[in-house]
Amino acid sequence: MSDARTLAIVKPDAFSGGKTGKIIAQLEGDGFRIVGGRVVRLDRERAEAFYAVHRGKPFFTSLVDFMTSGPVLALALEREDAVTRLRELIGATDPAEAAPGTVRALYAESKERNAIHASDSPENARLEVAFFFAEKDLT
Repeated sequence: MSDARTLAIVKPDAFSGGKTGKIIAQLEGDGFRIVGGRVVRLDRERAEAFYAVHRGKPFFTSLVDFMTSGPVLALALEREDAVTRLRELIGATDPAEAAPGTVRALYAESKERNAIHASDSPENARLEVAFFFAEKDLT
């Protein structure tokens, strides 16, 4: 079922703001099954490695600073068409542009403090799930 698997990260703003349960309820309500979950505090090295694709972009340093500012919840999720459906469910990066009812429209504070990360392709989903979880740890 690896093509139906994706990664979500409840970011520090939503985690510390008590929005994690609401986000999980929204994910499960849309048919996602949690097959792995882990609360972690990313250090700078791990955050830079995870977001390496953005290295050199103007927002890279502030993104790493934000993602290391507090705990996050990494979630391995499964459902049919997981990557596409999760991207639809979370909404646009900028909550001002996110469709009503999406995770970011409901819970994001700003374009940078946008509550949740989601893999953007099946290939990246496989890499990102493996970044946080060993296959043996997934149900």
